Amino acid sequence: MTDGRIKDAATAYDELLVVLTMAGERDAASRLARRWHPRLLRTARRLVGPEMAPGAVQDCWVSILRGIDRLMDPGRFAPWAFGILRRRCADAIRQQSTERARLGEAPEELEAGASLPDEALAIARAMAALPGDQRLAAQLFFVEGLTLAEIAEVQQVPEGTAKSRLFHARRRLKAALSGDD
Repeated sequence: MTDGRIKDAATAYDELLVVLTMAGERDAASRLARRWHPRLLRTARRLVGPEMAPGAVQDCWVSILRGIDRLMDPGRFAPWAFGILRRRCADAIRQQSTERARLGEAPEELEAGASLPDEALAIARAMAALPGDQRLAAQLFFVEGLTLAEIAEVQQVPEGTAKSRLFHARRRLKAALSGDD
């Protein structure tokens, strides 16, 4: 089987789970969550860090399950879900900033995991150094495999803007990883 057919089968299965979830099937909703939770969590970790990611993803799932009836095309679940995740991560950042301001705390520096291999650590640092919109575009394209059109939908921008963000992210990642900062 080619990678295209595997992806098509996975996409078709996800669409079926979405349709069944929309019809009120709890088992389908549970399966959908088991399939998608790791992807959403991985992306949330890139956006808000490992401490805030689980809460943002949990809030995302609440929004997904409450609003799944409003999803017009089950085939568009990926960009729709990542769009919700982007908004929940932004909410988490705002909430944390408000809480820190109230308590008078300074933001913590990004701590790199010492257990990561050097190459993975370099990639994580390079991704973390990207501006937020570019980081999300790169994560969705390189890690999650979304198309430019889907990335534009997630980020609520024209496709040309998504393409530009991805171009600049790729350029910055290449410079950071080759030592040409």
